Amino acid sequence: MTRSLLALLIVAILGGCSTLPRDGPSGRAIDRGADHGENGADYAIVQLDYATAERIKAVPGLHTGSLAAASSTSPVDVIGSGDRLLVAIFEPSGNLFGQRNTEDGVRAGSSTLPLLSVDRNGAVSVPFAGSVRVAGLTTTEAAAAIRRALQGRVGNPQVTVAVEENLSNTVTVLGEVRQPGRAPLTVNGDTILDAIAAAGGSPRALEDVRVEVRRGSETFTAPLSAVTTDFAENVRLQRGDQINLVYVPRRFRTFGALGAVAEQDMPAGVMTLASALSRSGGLNDNFANARSVLVFRFERPEVAAALGVTQPATFKGVPVVYRLNLEEASGFFTANTFIIQPDDTIYAPRSISAEVRKFFEFVQQVSRVVYDVSVTNALNN
Repeated sequence: MTRSLLALLIVAILGGCSTLPRDGPSGRAIDRGADHGENGADYAIVQLDYATAERIKAVPGLHTGSLAAASSTSPVDVIGSGDRLLVAIFEPSGNLFGQRNTEDGVRAGSSTLPLLSVDRNGAVSVPFAGSVRVAGLTTTEAAAAIRRALQGRVGNPQVTVAVEENLSNTVTVLGEVRQPGRAPLTVNGDTILDAIAAAGGSPRALEDVRVEVRRGSETFTAPLSAVTTDFAENVRLQRGDQINLVYVPRRFRTFGALGAVAEQDMPAGVMTLASALSRSGGLNDNFANARSVLVFRFERPEVAAALGVTQPATFKGVPVVYRLNLEEASGFFTANTFIIQPDDTIYAPRSISAEVRKFFEFVQQVSRVVYDVSVTNALNN
């Protein structure tokens, strides 16, 4: 038994640190993955410095959709089915809509009709005029249409029309807003931001929300941050539009010898590598290799080309590992310039000294087991 355990110890010593459990690849393993062997490299390693971070930022941002094509000039002050109208008729003769007085006879008068609902055919029913089509007309045009229908029955009638309940000239706002529902459109040319503001705004960070405008069979989409900063994206709406604010959280992940190993939500605005490391509790003083702080990313092909990376792209992008040396003071300036992107993975491998220390702790544990077994066997014999 003792000889077997001693043999096990020798195998462990010969195997070295590669036999020990770890929380991620070692620095040497990462370098091997970037070697161009027979099957090619799995990814490219880019040494991260201030100049590299600036070259990345100099590449124009990725266009992630636009709402510009959804801008509408359709009128929003016309009457539609479902609207409820306030109709007032003034009659100089007072024969039909006037009031009688026993001393002076018939006087000129006016009458405000009960609210009239526009039916599915786009018409309203007016006393002495019958069914009058008003859909697609403005209130002034609807008043003229009712007046024409009353002529011959009422002496020189005067008609006014107002929209009491606007149900047809509305848009629907759903998703990540505080008060989802319908929002009426006005003649002021309401835009997407007007509709979102009427719905109480979004409780989410602008960068985490996408705006979808559905109009008939078409859908237009863009980030809410673009709508708030680019006037061309804050388009005018038209009746019947559906606006949906979709929550798309931006997250990054941390592994290895860091204060926290977790998936974290990104804050509003831009987040640098320095900020991400701070939010993760920084490097572990006892284990982290400060010379090799890594950021794994599927980079855009145009960014990879600007960096001189020839690694073939996958359907997600070009696999790139950015390596930053934080043992040098300049590394902190670089970390404060390098922008973290959604789905980035930040990894801090263990230092060689930490690997050696871990190995000898393992050897000590095995040696202790061998010693205990040897003493036990000697006592038994």
